Amino acid sequence: MIRLQGIKRAFALGGETVHALRGIDLAVAQGEYLSIMGPSGSGKSTLLNILGLLDRADAGTYALDGRDVTALPDDELARLRRQKMGFVFQFFHLVPRLSAAGNIELPMVLAGMDPAERHRRLAALLGEYGLQDRAGHRPDQLSGGQCQRVAIARAMAMHPPVILADEPTGNLDRQTGQDVLAVLERLHAQGER
Repeated sequence: MIRLQGIKRAFALGGETVHALRGIDLAVAQGEYLSIMGPSGSGKSTLLNILGLLDRADAGTYALDGRDVTALPDDELARLRRQKMGFVFQFFHLVPRLSAAGNIELPMVLAGMDPAERHRRLAALLGEYGLQDRAGHRPDQLSGGQCQRVAIARAMAMHPPVILADEPTGNLDRQTGQDVLAVLERLHAQGER
């Protein structure tokens, strides 16, 4: 499903060149579940951004479902992100002025999904993630665990084949973090992602 070969990415910081990725080779088959671990500043988020088609490598190739996506134009990368990627971030990245339901519904709206299907999926996601009673609440009215469940539900809204989670428990207390990991483990066990 995902194949990286010789991926390199460097950034200019304060007059210096920082090599975030130096020749990364990675193959991920459909159904695999993996964690990328390392100290702060080791390039984990940079790698996830490239995998998620949010950033481009300076060198190397990236194949997604057997298709070389390395040099695709931005509009095609955006289309692939909508179709194939779900993102869960450490700091949630929820839209502050939208309710929990609005945040979950957002990718479906952006994809132009039929309103009846959108509402059906939204109701199912609110139920699956235990958010029915918090659907009308904005992010500042939710706990950290509730915000992360909203973020996971949003990531699942388009039924993407790939879920990328960048430190999904890093901003949560231990118990809530374990609850979020249990949700991700359940998704993997269901064979959905």
